[in-house]
Amino acid sequence: MEGKSAVLSAVTLRGRIPEPGNDSRGAEGFTLVELLIAVAIVGILATIATPSYLKYLQKNKETTAISDINTIASQLKAIMMENPDALPSDLATINFGNILPLTDPWGNPYRYLPIYGHLGDHSYMNGARKDHNLHPINSDFDLYSMGPDGQSVKSLTGGTSRDDIIRANDGAFVGKASTYDP
Repeated sequence: MEGKSAVLSAVTLRGRIPEPGNDSRGAEGFTLVELLIAVAIVGILATIATPSYLKYLQKNKETTAISDINTIASQLKAIMMENPDALPSDLATINFGNILPLTDPWGNPYRYLPIYGHLGDHSYMNGARKDHNLHPINSDFDLYSMGPDGQSVKSLTGGTSRDDIIRANDGAFVGKASTYDP
């Protein structure tokens, strides 16, 4: 009798004594309605958070492109300081040891056009980027990213150029073409 009362008192310490045939395990789960409400809440949060996250990723790529353009421009200016008449014809020639990023965050190559020394050559200047007054935006060299759409036109007012990351005013401005105001 003593063994039976020890088992009975141990069961009593944990809670009520289970009755035979009464299984209480199902009472601790979630109902279908509760699960549907939880899924709906997660869906609403994802709908709200996704555009913010995509905007953050886009801003991060723009910041990376601005940094890359500044880095490449610094290298080009150093070359100009050593020999003012020897601007390289393409970016690959200045990429010693592959230290410069030659492609933008969207996978397109950075665009480069040496201008210094060609200011009087109108056929050459037709390839230079221009502001809304159709004046070249740089006098030393053009350096820009075509942005997320990978398309561009010479004039910054063109629709496909509005998302480009540009260098203008000989490096005084580096940013999105839509925010450039000469």
